[in-house]
Amino acid sequence: MDVIERTSAHGLEAYIRGERLAASDVLADRDMLVQIFNRERKEESFIVPAVAEPLLVWIISGNAAVQERELDGDWQCSQVSKGDFFLTTSAQPYEMRWNVDGVEPFEVMHIYLGIPLLEKAIHEVLGGSVEAVRLREVSGGRDDGLSVLLEQVRLELTGHRASPLYLQGLAQCIAIHLARSYLDSSADDIVRRNALPAYKLRRVLSAMEANLAEDFNLGHLAEIAGMSEYHFSRLFKKAAGYSPSQFFIRLRMARARQLLVETDRSVIDIGLDIGYSSPSHFSQVFKREVGVTPTQYRK
Repeated sequence: MDVIERTSAHGLEAYIRGERLAASDVLADRDMLVQIFNRERKEESFIVPAVAEPLLVWIISGNAAVQERELDGDWQCSQVSKGDFFLTTSAQPYEMRWNVDGVEPFEVMHIYLGIPLLEKAIHEVLGGSVEAVRLREVSGGRDDGLSVLLEQVRLELTGHRASPLYLQGLAQCIAIHLARSYLDSSADDIVRRNALPAYKLRRVLSAMEANLAEDFNLGHLAEIAGMSEYHFSRLFKKAAGYSPSQFFIRLRMARARQLLVETDRSVIDIGLDIGYSSPSHFSQVFKREVGVTPTQYRK
């Protein structure tokens, strides 16, 4: 038989039997399309065309044995229940079948994430522009943090009047969560190959720690690394996850927390020790980075 290899996010609905219970009208601002279905209790083998957007399928209710395989490959079975999820990113069609146990309806939510949104999330998580990075496939996974976000999507979609702005915010949260937790393992290798070498990173960090009381000096750190300021900043962020100035502040706050707990020195003296001549500025930065003021932290 002829195999339909690719379809659109909207078009995939036609290839899987079931009743659509709710849906967002469009891929809101190109960020996310959501659909909720009541699926058939028993589904014989069928071909699922590939979709360009990453697809999350979240189990809302029901217990089922779901089997998947590449075309002409071996069947892989996942026993799923409420809260489990599938993440599909393959550019190739695949084969599926399932059988539902018990009396609960087999309700699932499909979420398609816009590619520009996901790429933006991945670039933010990795600290720079990284090409050809994608999410890994997950079958029958469980992620409590992700479930919290998806439940909010479900409640918003099935409520009296869904807010596109709220759904867009949830789409951004989901994209960041996936980028943090489900990058393809090869992404780590890409980052390491394009980040500041470990021996140069150690030199720079040692220089930062030795000069916490001094003003931040990007040019000096770049000179230690033997690079231009622009090139150094870009590779440092890929290696450490923060820009050099942000990391310098984090080192200062780590030193301040240590002194607040381990010594009886005044807050003013501790601020001076890590380069803040103004007590109010030190307190402001500390609260922004740590969440409480230095005095509250000490207590």
